[in-house]
Amino acid sequence: MSSCHRRDRHNKYQFIKSSVYHIINNKMKKTARIEKLRNQSLNAVEHLSAERAVLVTEFYKSPEARGLSIPVQRAKALEYILRHKKICINEGELIVGERGPAPKATPTYPEINLHSLQDLQILDTRPKVSFKVSKEVKKIYAEEIIPFWQGRTNRERIMKAVSGEWKSAYKAGVFTEFQEQRAPGHTVLGSKMFHTGFLDLIKEIEEARRQLDFINDPEALDKSEELKAMEIVANAIIMFANRHADKLVELAEAEEDEKRKKELHEMARVCRKVPAQAPETIHEMLQHYWFIHLGVVTELNPWDSFNPGRLDQHLYPVYVSDLQKGTTKEEIYELLQAFWIKFNNHPAPPKVGVTARESNTYTDFCLINTGGVKPDGSDAVNEMSYIILDVIEEMRLLQPSSMVQVSRKNPDAFVKRALQITQTGFGQPSIFNTDAIIQQLLRQGKDIVDARNGGASGCIETGAFGTESYILTGYFNLAKVLEITLNNGIDPLSGKQVGLHTGKPEDFQTYEQLFEAYKKQLVYFIDIKLKGNNIIQKIWSKYLPAPFLSLLVEDCIAKGKDYNNGGARYNTAYVQGVTLGTTTDSLTAIKYQVFDRKNINLTEFVQALNANFEGYENLRYNLIYETPKYGNDNDYADRQALDVFEVFYEAVNGKPTATGGVHRINLLPTTSHVYFGQKTGATPDGRLAGMPTSEGISPVQGADTNGPTAVINTVSKIDQLRTGGTLLNQKFAPSFFNYEQAYDNLTALIRSYFKMDGHHIQFNVVDADTLRNAQKHPELYKHLIVRVAGYSDYFNDLTEDLQNEIIRRTAHESL
Repeated sequence: MSSCHRRDRHNKYQFIKSSVYHIINNKMKKTARIEKLRNQSLNAVEHLSAERAVLVTEFYKSPEARGLSIPVQRAKALEYILRHKKICINEGELIVGERGPAPKATPTYPEINLHSLQDLQILDTRPKVSFKVSKEVKKIYAEEIIPFWQGRTNRERIMKAVSGEWKSAYKAGVFTEFQEQRAPGHTVLGSKMFHTGFLDLIKEIEEARRQLDFINDPEALDKSEELKAMEIVANAIIMFANRHADKLVELAEAEEDEKRKKELHEMARVCRKVPAQAPETIHEMLQHYWFIHLGVVTELNPWDSFNPGRLDQHLYPVYVSDLQKGTTKEEIYELLQAFWIKFNNHPAPPKVGVTARESNTYTDFCLINTGGVKPDGSDAVNEMSYIILDVIEEMRLLQPSSMVQVSRKNPDAFVKRALQITQTGFGQPSIFNTDAIIQQLLRQGKDIVDARNGGASGCIETGAFGTESYILTGYFNLAKVLEITLNNGIDPLSGKQVGLHTGKPEDFQTYEQLFEAYKKQLVYFIDIKLKGNNIIQKIWSKYLPAPFLSLLVEDCIAKGKDYNNGGARYNTAYVQGVTLGTTTDSLTAIKYQVFDRKNINLTEFVQALNANFEGYENLRYNLIYETPKYGNDNDYADRQALDVFEVFYEAVNGKPTATGGVHRINLLPTTSHVYFGQKTGATPDGRLAGMPTSEGISPVQGADTNGPTAVINTVSKIDQLRTGGTLLNQKFAPSFFNYEQAYDNLTALIRSYFKMDGHHIQFNVVDADTLRNAQKHPELYKHLIVRVAGYSDYFNDLTEDLQNEIIRRTAHESL
């Protein structure tokens, strides 16, 4: 490296450090307008709107829906909704457009999953994560929605198509299914769409049509219909933006305040320009994205709702340009803060049954990425990265979720700025290893530039932004498989034979024999899950294509194939492993107490489990306190984690999907570890029946007694680069940050973990006494936020089981 280059790099970091100091000490506070809009968002009551359900039903009943190919029918349905849905423009706002007719008015998707009147009553009255349902909405459902859609929904198609073995395993809590109530769509907008208008996409569609070969390509007609559908929805979103522009002009003409009148006319101009044309200013870019976001979440209800991804990278060039043209930083901060409010206005669509239990939150996991590296591999942290962190801290909203990508090329100042926000107890931003993400994507066969442009979305899931369809298919309960193994294929909770006959407890003379039986059961259930995945994926591709989402992900237009049918450049289906810590400690307990120490035989051990340790209290004490535990850098215990990981990985990785993609694994829970705990009896680690299991790759709650360094040494033994993401929770007492060196020490911990290829780490900064007091006096802690799994949530909105699980997590006071 030349001395000149070194000097330039040194000067760059000096600039960054001085900029950080300046920004931290000169943060833009919320304006009165933003304060009002934020309070409106926070105080709005989550409620169901029947608007979308009524409009989609009207369309499907109409003659216009008949005789069309399914892609065109779906495109026409979206066009109908966007043409007739209410235009909501809130007083004083700068970014316009709502998912429903008002903030927190949440649409339903009866073509996917039809809520019964009983479901509506449960949603209306359940104590946590409720949605108010008016008498009018219930009446509309009873008279219009339910009579038309009963027997026609995608969920019903799925449940008819999957096998009896799938249903038995699903009911037993071996796995969950993401697509039974919500659509695929776990993806992120890439760089292209921040520089492309929909008129440009229409030109791409026209070119793709010209390339169709009706002589040699048997799929040419199908591709033609898909491209026709894409063109319809491209024009529909332009029409939708113009409807907003018309409303803004109408409001401007009636507005008496000259400043607001000028704003409204400017907003109308922006809506006439985007998304039809490429954006050229911060305001245009944020509004451009927001119309795209509304198109995606109106078309279907995709999991982990579509998000802008690496927002600092998209905005930085126009930020510099805006400043040069005279836009002030105050105006830019206000626009970003207004943008944040739009996400918070949109709770996740209502879930019921198992889906509600596996993801019991209003949060829809729109994970905004900052930091990382540029396409050429250089440091991507810029001034906009720090501005976004300021906005996250100042707005303190659950949505959008946020993260920082940390590469070895990024300055420590960036990490410390993120930790300053974490220290406030907000639970955001979470911290990800850019270098590991790139290696994960390269292992999966991605191009190096696509890998560098990628990141994480949802909770912790790795993806190539703008070029990949990566679908989460459901959580997999590793501990339940062990329980079934110990009972020779029988689920003790139901008494039914759901697994293979692999032997009774007395048949296993060695630990290796038991683990081989566990492996056979796990492979058996994974095969059931993957077969179900392929059936379900095919149903989605055939009956509910997503032509609007397909416009946004590269190669769908060129291929003439839908996002739900393998149209993206890369296609991945993830199975999410859960309960690794519980399963590891359970296998370790059996190995240690039964086969190595011979303190108890396996038959009696299983009897103790089935008795929920009643009459076996001494055994349970020994299991909890006198047995090696995962999370303490103890090779004896950690060995079982590596074995379980290997079996899970080999069972899933590389298996084909129904649309030309590949199955892969990641390790995360959302709230499924609570649900899986309810479906799993007592486990050999001493856990009682019904209690939450461990989550992600984190140790069992309270089992990590040797400090956070031992935890990262343990979890880094897992080859995380072979996954599509892992989740690691850590909790620190607020007193940890009383020391001058706290930020330096925690930054060093993160750097050390990431050097060992750790994927992700996140922190709760709260003490157990505060949480216990919040349980007793929730009215005093309405705004208490905690980190759950891959998201933050209000403590009061969590179920008691989940609250207790967070309380039990080890709180570190030092490193």
